[in-house]
Amino acid sequence: MSDDETYGDPLTAPFWDGCRQGELRVQQCAACGAHQFYPRPFCLSCDGSDVRWVATAGTGAVHSLTEVHVRVLEGLDPPYLVAVIELTEGPRLVSNIVGGAAAIGDRVRVAWRDRRDAPPLPVFTTIPKTGERQGP
Repeated sequence: MSDDETYGDPLTAPFWDGCRQGELRVQQCAACGAHQFYPRPFCLSCDGSDVRWVATAGTGAVHSLTEVHVRVLEGLDPPYLVAVIELTEGPRLVSNIVGGAAAIGDRVRVAWRDRRDAPPLPVFTTIPKTGERQGP
């Protein structure tokens, strides 16, 4: 897939364009300022119709977590972690935790899983706690 090809439908294309640029995007309502994900043509908070795509900080916290032991996709070898991530801006999204263990409440940051015929997929890595060593 080339960089100038649209990926997704008209509602999700801006999300995938952001992924292609290494930017995790969500919608924000121009009227009330609420952030939301997954994309919709209206604001969930005030029902406004002026929702715009904005870049997130790319950080959040693990809201819930499970370890999957069944192969559901080629290239996603079990066991792997699936989490609901609560972004710093408020919306929650489902993604993978990569690069090690995680627990509910852990702070995370976005990383990217490259895909051959699609934009990169957002995944998350844990952010070491203050004073915690990273790596061996």
